[in-house]
Amino acid sequence: MFGVSRQLFRICKKSPVCRRHVAEVMRRSYASQAINQMLLLQQMEMCADQPSRALVIGVYADEEDKNDAGILTPAGWRFNLQRTHGRLIEVLRMSGPMPRRGEARLLFAIEPERIPYYSVVAVVGLGKECLGYNPYEVLDEQKEAIRRSVAAACRILAELDTDRIEVENCGHAESAAEGAALGIWLYQELRDPKTRIFVPAIDLYATKDEICDIEGWRIGLQKAAAQNLTRQLQEMPSNLLTPTAFAQNVVEVLCKSGVNVEVKVEGWAESQSMHAFLAVGKASCEPPIFLELSYYGTCAEERPIVLVGQGITYDAGGLCLKKKGELFHMRGDMTGAAVVVATCRAVAGLRLPVNIRGLIPLCENVVGCNSFRPGDMVKSMNGKTIEVQCTDHEDVLVLADALLYGQNFCPKCIIDIGTCSGYMRQSLDEAACGVFTNSEILWQQIKHASMHTGDRVWRFPLWNYYSKAVRAGQRSDVQNYGIGRGGRPCKAAAFLREFVPCGQWMHIDATNVMVTNGLDFEYLRRGMAGRPTRTLVEFIAQTICKDTAPKMGK
Repeated sequence: MFGVSRQLFRICKKSPVCRRHVAEVMRRSYASQAINQMLLLQQMEMCADQPSRALVIGVYADEEDKNDAGILTPAGWRFNLQRTHGRLIEVLRMSGPMPRRGEARLLFAIEPERIPYYSVVAVVGLGKECLGYNPYEVLDEQKEAIRRSVAAACRILAELDTDRIEVENCGHAESAAEGAALGIWLYQELRDPKTRIFVPAIDLYATKDEICDIEGWRIGLQKAAAQNLTRQLQEMPSNLLTPTAFAQNVVEVLCKSGVNVEVKVEGWAESQSMHAFLAVGKASCEPPIFLELSYYGTCAEERPIVLVGQGITYDAGGLCLKKKGELFHMRGDMTGAAVVVATCRAVAGLRLPVNIRGLIPLCENVVGCNSFRPGDMVKSMNGKTIEVQCTDHEDVLVLADALLYGQNFCPKCIIDIGTCSGYMRQSLDEAACGVFTNSEILWQQIKHASMHTGDRVWRFPLWNYYSKAVRAGQRSDVQNYGIGRGGRPCKAAAFLREFVPCGQWMHIDATNVMVTNGLDFEYLRRGMAGRPTRTLVEFIAQTICKDTAPKMGK
């Protein structure tokens, strides 16, 4: 360009008009070059790989009124005014009816800046502002709406490969943290790292002029992490998570959290006369193991809460083999053990002032040349003779010896968690866990805890009618199935009651909530559910508090 300009200048140097023309050409060339460089820089800035951030805010609206204009939460309204100058609520109202509970609406590049700080804003439906405790549903509907909607938004944003998601508290930071952390979790440890689904980072959204409930957010993350740990243990294949491998995982997880773990082998169980527990695991090549977990959050003289978790790492049913359709999910028959492990870690992480003793009998119930058989007689720790009517009902045999061993610690109460009866699915489906207890105090506390967490429980009868059914055998003290045609969950609880001679005791049957279809709760993907971990953590926390009764909404 410069060479051509000089040549033109030489040719036309005698003519003033030509000289002016050449100068104009040179100015245009310089200006054109500067503009091209500026456009190139802007294009490079626009095409730079900006971090993908998303924001989740809530809106209140009447779901039955499609013309309801909606009211943003306080944090959402401040964002609407300060960052979008009122544009967010206008675009939201123009996009159609307000999102319902469990729904999210995405608004892209809503900020006026050329490169917005948040590439997408997800507005989630929270229902009416007046939602609260519903005595008929035994549920805090506001907290559950927050969990469901925040989880739905985070799952959609994760599919867009969002790097970071900031979530406002939506009225309750703990529930928002639970929904976000539970919603984005999925089990993919065994997948190729290149094909794994990206899991974004989550954080609490707050501004300088806003009171930030960081403690509630932290508690919610701890509870969600506990449930995700339960889901992780449930999802692990049974060939990888044998009793020995389970014990190794527990040692790695809990010793970092300040929980003491003692691994007791088969010889120790024999010395304790745990013949019912040993009878179940003798057919497997994997030796049975008994885990004892200890957490001291207060003085050592304080009586502990004893948690007993059923640890059948795989349940084929023994000689009374299960049906093919049931075998696939039987890797999750150690749900009780996983819940106890996760609860102990959460209690330690929250530093609750309470003493916990966790007891986990681990074994496999498979078919082998040394399998225990229908009609066998085994003795428990207290000397009672048990008649084995069906090897597929081994759950109560494993828990019986652990319940008796738990009496040695003079506990405040004993709580056992197991998957003792598939008939719970016909009773409650995925709505709630079944609870059996001899204490009205424990029932009220666990009910209030489940109301807060959304992971509900329901009380079943523990009548003498069922105790007579399991004591009806003439050859033994108790039978592991009992007589009669129905009431299997109640009979299982009545059997366990025979091995709790005194004190407050509660049995939680989690068979029906072990697996979820991924449709009923937006914060749980299809697969293992990890329930009732959060309810148990909340229950232990509420045993420390004086007032745990739910409050009616205005």
